[in-house]
Amino acid sequence: MLEATYRVRKRNKVGQYLLSRFGRLVYSLFARPVVEGIENVPPVGPYIIVFNHLSIFEPPFVLTHWPSLTVPLGAAEVWKEKDKTLLAHMWGGIPIDRDNYHREPLNQVVAALRAGYPVVMAPEGRISRVPGLRRGKLGLALVLEQFNVPVVPVGVVGSTSDFLIQAIKFKRPEIKMVIGKPFSIVFPQIVAGNRKQAYQRVVDEVMAHIALILPETYRGEYANYQTYLSEAA
Repeated sequence: MLEATYRVRKRNKVGQYLLSRFGRLVYSLFARPVVEGIENVPPVGPYIIVFNHLSIFEPPFVLTHWPSLTVPLGAAEVWKEKDKTLLAHMWGGIPIDRDNYHREPLNQVVAALRAGYPVVMAPEGRISRVPGLRRGKLGLALVLEQFNVPVVPVGVVGSTSDFLIQAIKFKRPEIKMVIGKPFSIVFPQIVAGNRKQAYQRVVDEVMAHIALILPETYRGEYANYQTYLSEAA
């Protein structure tokens, strides 16, 4: 069992404080940010925040408008790209190589949860680019198998590819974050030969909760989200 050795550095706590306020200011100047369901945020961690990943605009929106310190799981290249590296190192988090499977980042996620931190993940793994959820990846299930904590679904609407174009033209497009009610996963029994199917069932249930709070046009692979929720019942 992993020990609770994960720790958010003081510089990252300061970085999150500063970036949250700066981010909220920028979004309010160039867009019309809306946050619904803030009452659904658990008062303390650990829990996992999951959101739909349509573009590069959801992660900073979710992170800067969340009411508490968070640990994001993000693409490793974000920490290396010139236009993002400073912000990524200020905020902190757990980099993951999306092209090559490594268990260590997921182990760090579990360690962060055991230490009591809320962790932010995009189960789709990659940007969908057009409205419509993609099939969730198995990494989330691997985490929940080790440490089963509440999951908080988040649906972001308005973060389409033309969001930046509208923003820099001062059209102030609306971007909305809907925070759903926390729920817990009842992990299915895993027997020889059905591990992958069991993991996918867990992830599909989580994705269905995200689809539930998104408009129909944003549901994509989970247009029939009720099916996944009924299977989990």
